[in-house]
Amino acid sequence: MAGLGTATVLGAAPARVDAEEAKIPSIAGPDPATKTPGFNAPPGSVDTHTHIFGPASTYPFSPTRPYTPPDAPLEMFRALHAKIGVERAVIVNATVHGTDNRVVTDAIAQSNGNYKGVANINAAMSDDDLAALGKAGICACRFAFLRRLGGVGDMKVFRTLVDRVAAIGWHVDIYLEAGTIQEFVPILKALPVTYVIDHMGTISAAKGIEDAEFKALLDLQAGDEKCWVKITGPERASAAGAPFHDAVPFARKLIDNAPDRVIWGTDWPHPNVKIMPNDGDLVDLIPLFAPDPAVQHKLLVRNPERLFKFEAKS
Repeated sequence: MAGLGTATVLGAAPARVDAEEAKIPSIAGPDPATKTPGFNAPPGSVDTHTHIFGPASTYPFSPTRPYTPPDAPLEMFRALHAKIGVERAVIVNATVHGTDNRVVTDAIAQSNGNYKGVANINAAMSDDDLAALGKAGICACRFAFLRRLGGVGDMKVFRTLVDRVAAIGWHVDIYLEAGTIQEFVPILKALPVTYVIDHMGTISAAKGIEDAEFKALLDLQAGDEKCWVKITGPERASAAGAPFHDAVPFARKLIDNAPDRVIWGTDWPHPNVKIMPNDGDLVDLIPLFAPDPAVQHKLLVRNPERLFKFEAKS
């Protein structure tokens, strides 16, 4: 898996790198016509799963990246949140930037305390490197157990890295391959640290609410106080397409199951999706996920403040 102890190899011949990069598939950018949502997010709301891509001229993409996105820089990021009425954000460094986390830490430095970050790390990083990331506003690191992003990798290295970040007060972000929740339950339960499962466990709405994988996720969420779930990716889960209402019952179940350990995000600029969502539509799903304003406040404000250690506005 990318980021589990395999630092980017330097010194390859430029012609070879160019030839290899030419084979990397390109992906679409976000919908440029963001709608103004009908739902007004409460003050202090946090979009807890976002990415910034480039500009590649300043923050070069890794030559070993699995895909090439168009630039989605800080200016676009800010405009998106102004349009949807969200004040704060957590920037998750994507695989395209490898273990160069500057695109995240530079944005945090310009945010006046409104941004936090999730880093990509590897075993070559020293304790001083991790401490510097923590000072720069990083609260967690991400492990993507997806074949298209490099696969699982060495689980001993994974556990060593988890132990190291646990020692400095970080949590870990877990992105699982669809259909692998049951396989990972014992691994996740054994972790010594809070973990957050991305994109509602990459569930498939087509399989229905009684699917064994979704039931396993609900059981894990209810039974392990270390388990948090991101209410993100309805466009990834949906079988019906926009406005992704077939994903709503899954999100509601997860929120009702552990309302103090769920957080929400857009996943802007939506890398590798089959259907590009409009972020205004995604915001308008929130009251369907959580009709109670008190629960909306937990999902959008109070829970992310606790997890990411934002200054309390709740």
